[in-house]
Amino acid sequence: MTDVTDNSPAENTETLDQESKFDAMADEIIDAIKTVYDPEIPVNIFDLGLIYRVDVSDDNDVTIDMTLTAPGCPVAGEMPGWVQAAVADVEGVGDVRVNMVFDPPWDPSRMSEEAKLELNMF
Repeated sequence: MTDVTDNSPAENTETLDQESKFDAMADEIIDAIKTVYDPEIPVNIFDLGLIYRVDVSDDNDVTIDMTLTAPGCPVAGEMPGWVQAAVADVEGVGDVRVNMVFDPPWDPSRMSEEAKLELNMF
């Protein structure tokens, strides 16, 4: 990240505007991911903790590392495509790549508080 204190005032404003746009896009990407649900669990995959990493390049290409609650999940072949399609619909996003990873393995501690409440896990 560029240190805005090293720039002239005009450049400071430009850098802050770029950061604001990036932050807004990141929020929209997360919101898009939250539209994808595991069909067996009534909680979105982001709150389930299935998304391990979301990286947005300077060219607005997005790389996502995700996992499944279990490697034998019946929608294992389909879910990455659902995530890719949801994120590709975000305005300004370039290419979207979704990588399936299983290290570290998913466990319920990765779930958000909202997901735990929804599933009565308290």
